[in-house]
Amino acid sequence: MTPTYSRLTIDDRGVARLTLDRPDVHNAFDDHLIAELNAHLERLHDAARHGEVRVVVLGSEGKSFSAGADLGWMKRMVEYDFDGNLADSRKLATLMHRLDTLPCPTLCRVQGAAFGGAVGLAACCDVVVASEKAKFCLSEVKIGLSPAVISPYVQRALGERQARRYALTAEVMDAATAQGLDLVHRVVAPEDLDAAVDAMLETLLAGSPQAQRATKALLAEVAREPDSKATREHTCRVISELRVSAEGQEGLASFFEKRRPAWTADASQNSDTTATERRS
Repeated sequence: MTPTYSRLTIDDRGVARLTLDRPDVHNAFDDHLIAELNAHLERLHDAARHGEVRVVVLGSEGKSFSAGADLGWMKRMVEYDFDGNLADSRKLATLMHRLDTLPCPTLCRVQGAAFGGAVGLAACCDVVVASEKAKFCLSEVKIGLSPAVISPYVQRALGERQARRYALTAEVMDAATAQGLDLVHRVVAPEDLDAAVDAMLETLLAGSPQAQRATKALLAEVAREPDSKATREHTCRVISELRVSAEGQEGLASFFEKRRPAWTADASQNSDTTATERRS
């Protein structure tokens, strides 16, 4: 029987938890784990588009968030020719792209070391909450490689100047440094990590699901071409479509009537439900 290296659960609020589950090897990546995560993320794209998933929480079991590439996988890659390495790299690129472009908000929980490709996972998420014990490192140049596939997302998070430093030096960033560089949004004591993640979840669930999907797509578009005529027109159309939509009308009505909008009432009623585990 093929082992399972990750799991996906979705509760009745629409909170999906995607968890790396290889604590014995510090949740290291290999081709098997990448394939599993790609399958999970493909499902989550569909579920988020249809409003079945509101927020995705990315986390892992054990002491480390992820040690990056698995040693056994790296040994196998040494034997690959160029085409084999290219095919392998494209699967990792698909994983990062799928995580980065999930339609709904994404929240990354980092409890420990995040090295190599794991920095890319964090950079692809919308919000990152980390323990004070978390450490981050773009370690690839130490072994003659490059953080190539994750570089678009890491450079976007750190900025070009800081990305150059940490990609070229492979220095380890502690959690406070990562927060100062905008890779991490909040740092808390280890015993407070889950409470901080839950608090951020509640904050995200208070937003309009439709508006969050539209805003995430809008920000990606604006980042590509910040001040073009086409972008300005697109921003006007997005807000106009939201204002006349059912959720937009409900949001405005609830504001003026000083009550909770319907989507938060639904989330509150279902907050104590037990998660239903789904595996691919």
